[in-house]
Amino acid sequence: MESKAQIVYFSHGGGPLPILGDPGHQAMVDFMAKLPLQLRRPDLIVVISAHWEEQAATVLGSEHPPMFYDYYGFPDAAYRIQYPGPGSPELAKRIVGLLEENKISARVDAQRGFDHGHFIPLKLMYPEADIPSIQLSLLRGLDPGAHIRLGKALRGLADANILVIGSGFSFHNMSAFAWQAAGGDDPANDAFQDWLIETCASTLPQAERERRLIEWERAPSARYCHPREEHLLPIHICVGMAGEPGTVVFDDQILGKRSLAFRW
Repeated sequence: MESKAQIVYFSHGGGPLPILGDPGHQAMVDFMAKLPLQLRRPDLIVVISAHWEEQAATVLGSEHPPMFYDYYGFPDAAYRIQYPGPGSPELAKRIVGLLEENKISARVDAQRGFDHGHFIPLKLMYPEADIPSIQLSLLRGLDPGAHIRLGKALRGLADANILVIGSGFSFHNMSAFAWQAAGGDDPANDAFQDWLIETCASTLPQAERERRLIEWERAPSARYCHPREEHLLPIHICVGMAGEPGTVVFDDQILGKRSLAFRW
């Protein structure tokens, strides 16, 4: 029987800029607004945000998560953005149970709110904010193999009509973004994005796909594209959960740099 769970990894842009009308995010905004047309409407959404790291895998457990404006230096409008979507304490408990069954330390956080890796894309995708959603943290230490194992533990959600979102950025070198102008050619970035497509969307054996992601630092221009890997690791969770190749659904410019999205 075909799995009901749907999985996507995408590049979520720079802070609140996609919502504030930044022209460098137009391709991303257009993509995210149309992405739900490629998906079945989920009953629940799980977001793995690059902006949350904990010692133990941690899940938001509030019925009504507050907003967490985890950015600074933006116009006042950035701190008035609202995404009043409900949480799902029941799903949070289920995920903690699945992780613990797989010997992964996990807990519920009933206080933390939605960070921008969560509320920016969901505001574009599901602006009605009527689908319960929760967040799952990354693991401190950023071990790639641990995040693949985390994804495999989430396979227990495969029978549910859930959308799992890896919210990161396939290019995340803050000093290299074109913040004020259109970007030019960047062969180093192209080399890494091409490697990521070959790794995640080709017919490689799953074991080889996982090996490549665990050894991702060996990829062309890896540390240029990811001086720190927190925006890449959500894809490790997605690949671990999916267990099969994905499809490229976005390959365009964000902040002047080529960035990707995948769907499984």
